[in-house]
Amino acid sequence: MVKAMIDIDKRANRVLKIVKAQYGLKDKSKAIEKVVHIYEEELMELELRPEFIERIRKIRGEKSIKVDSFAKRYGLE
Repeated sequence: MVKAMIDIDKRANRVLKIVKAQYGLKDKSKAIEKVVHIYEEELMELELRPEFIERIRKIRGEKSIKVDSFAKRYGLE
């Protein structure tokens, strides 16, 4: 757990209070975490998500195969 002191304006404070109440959270720290999780799920691009990067690393480690003709190999001709 990381501790941080932050300065936020009145509007951001109001939004955090609403998020806290809406989700029944115990404090504003949990409200900030909730907002961050919502942002991550809905707004972050897939390529930036750690799960995506890990998946790509696993794929890179797999053995590849040589294909001379994709269409021929998969019966598309």
